[in-house]
Amino acid sequence: MPTIPASHRDLLQSAPVVILATKGADGYPQVSALWFIAETDGTVRMSINTARQKAKNLERDPEATIFFIDPGNPHHTMEIRGRAVIEPDPGYLLADRVGAKYGANLRDMDGPGQTRIAVTFVPVKINTFG
Repeated sequence: MPTIPASHRDLLQSAPVVILATKGADGYPQVSALWFIAETDGTVRMSINTARQKAKNLERDPEATIFFIDPGNPHHTMEIRGRAVIEPDPGYLLADRVGAKYGANLRDMDGPGQTRIAVTFVPVKINTFG
């Protein structure tokens, strides 16, 4: 498994969001900006409401790309192509961590009966620029 180069690990902290690209059922990309958590080992995780199209796309096809851009330098970017490992998050364990990072309560963003998944992104290829 490739690792994030030291030259771009700062993006895990400085990027306000990660851009997630999934493949829709029609074959076209579906792109979303998402809140994320970077674990100490560099693993990127996201909390996604299962009612969202991106969750449905990942359930059907877990291969996806996430893209980071430095808010202070648009020439400092990182693309991680990989596979999403999806787990239920019924107790909002990851959702609460993500919400705490962004000063929000993700429970308030979900409608009645909606659930969340914890998505862990496993890199297959990492491309960097700048």
